[in-house]
Amino acid sequence: MRIQEFFDEATSTLTYVVFDESARVAVVIDPVLDYDPRSARIRETSAETVAAFLDREGLSVPYVIDTHAHADHMTALPFFQERYGAQSVTGAGVGVVQAKFRDIYNLGDDFPVDGRQFDVLLDEGDDIEFGSLRVHAVHTPGHTPAHMSWQVNDALFVGDTLFMPDYGTARADFPGGSASDLYDSIQRIYAMPDETRLFMCHDYRPGGRAMRFETTVAEQKASNVQLNAKTSRDEYVEFRSERDAELAAPVLILPSLQVNIRAGHLPEAESNGTTYLKIPVNFLGRGGK
Repeated sequence: MRIQEFFDEATSTLTYVVFDESARVAVVIDPVLDYDPRSARIRETSAETVAAFLDREGLSVPYVIDTHAHADHMTALPFFQERYGAQSVTGAGVGVVQAKFRDIYNLGDDFPVDGRQFDVLLDEGDDIEFGSLRVHAVHTPGHTPAHMSWQVNDALFVGDTLFMPDYGTARADFPGGSASDLYDSIQRIYAMPDETRLFMCHDYRPGGRAMRFETTVAEQKASNVQLNAKTSRDEYVEFRSERDAELAAPVLILPSLQVNIRAGHLPEAESNGTTYLKIPVNFLGRGGK
């Protein structure tokens, strides 16, 4: 198994290609669709960078996977569906998130909230195979209620559950989020073997250090600045609640989520041929990662 990372500077997001070197088969995890909030222009530069690697390595892509409905970038799932025939994958609980944001965006009762926009929905313990490898689904709610981590051999792709130890953990104040659930999810990760490799979805490079994306269960338990092996549930929930109350909203939360609950597809173009995004005014009073 090989893992290749790609870092998007604009959103501090990591996309991963995980592949079987013998079978030349890969999955893509958490791909980014570039969006400029000033011009509302969408580009596929980040996805094309990943595609160039896939093509250079001669890799087929049966699945493209999101850990959750991201609030800080649009997902590029459709790019890999169209380019490689990949099936889009996310957690089986995504309908809970869709229902919350259907109401926030006033999308109407006919907007499906059962996850049908995705090709494959995986629940706790489910697997999908690619080559000689398999992706094992681990439900890790807290940041969002449907958040999943994906395990491939000794590697766990944790999405927004954890960041590098010097930055901490995800926020838990988005609709359906829960600091208590997040604590439980992190404890579940900490119960894995110490040598388990953890791959981050974001790195915000505190203090201007070089970008890092890989750590271990042992390192997180020893030195995570917000939740280490000695942190109690009450301590963490109190800290997380106070911290989240001070955070600003992610810059792209309002444009991104209405796209991401559609599995990355834009809303239908209107009669003039233009696609429009909806922005609820005075909805967010605070929030951000």
